[in-house]
Amino acid sequence: MNSDVQDEQHLVWTVVTTDIGPLLLAATRDGLVNVVFHATEAVRDKALARLASRLGTEPVKAPDAPLLTEAIRQLSAYFAGELRDFTLPLDWSLITGFNRQVLRALASGVPYGTVVGYGDLAGRVGQPGAAQAVGMAMGSNPLPVVVPCHRVVESDGGIGGFGGGLETKRKLLALEGVLPEPLF
Repeated sequence: MNSDVQDEQHLVWTVVTTDIGPLLLAATRDGLVNVVFHATEAVRDKALARLASRLGTEPVKAPDAPLLTEAIRQLSAYFAGELRDFTLPLDWSLITGFNRQVLRALASGVPYGTVVGYGDLAGRVGQPGAAQAVGMAMGSNPLPVVVPCHRVVESDGGIGGFGGGLETKRKLLALEGVLPEPLF
């Protein structure tokens, strides 16, 4: 497909190989809308069907779409240790309310190489007693890695949960220098 496909379609996607496995990237005209871990064929097909249902348009494979090529470039630089801040336009339409508020606060207020506790993040959005709700927001993050839910940890020093799996969270935190690199 040509590079103008993003302008012609409402929803484009591709799968990119990364240090944490294959990631499905999907974008609308407004920006990157979804990042999906472990994008095997079965996971990819399920994610694309869910996106079609939620956004009301059929996803089109378009690895050359400008927004996707830029997302791939930035993810490659991130995994190479050359990029600390993503500057991609984001489409927040898959998430609303409190979850969107928390994820926006995370994206803008927890920089590379740092972590924040669930309760601390809840406090940042004016809901200091909502640590569990913050955990739910992290679990529903449609833009992991780019919106860095891997940087949210338990207040007692535990790593917490992660939709991409704890090993993936450990790898991302090690990449950012928060945890030591795994021995093997």
